[in-house]
Amino acid sequence: MQSYTIGQAARLLGVSPDTARRWADAGRMATHRDESGRRLIDGKDLAAFSVELAQTGAGEEEVSYTSVRNAFPGIVTAIKLGDVAAQVEIQAGPHRLVSLLTREAVEDMGLKVGMEATARVKSTNVHVDRA
Repeated sequence: MQSYTIGQAARLLGVSPDTARRWADAGRMATHRDESGRRLIDGKDLAAFSVELAQTGAGEEEVSYTSVRNAFPGIVTAIKLGDVAAQVEIQAGPHRLVSLLTREAVEDMGLKVGMEATARVKSTNVHVDRA
């Protein structure tokens, strides 16, 4: 039977590894240790827990529907619209992120200066999710 690490289980459940660890510490997810000391969750136990979680709700964290890991929540500080392309600037704490996307995408998302947005960075691309 396949077993999953805490990190793998967290990804499959749509929560952070810290949340999965807290659930394991509280006894909500049954774990065991492998020969190197890592905590593992049996696939059958994880499947049952995921069904239970779906019925009761994930709890404190919102489920993320993106494969991009590096998220920078912030505020839109500037939008420059061209005929086809647009430039969106987001200030996320000390970080200023600039994304080039289509004008149509900016209009479809309803992006405006002053609204919350999340810049998601994967490799050299910056993706923008409306908050």
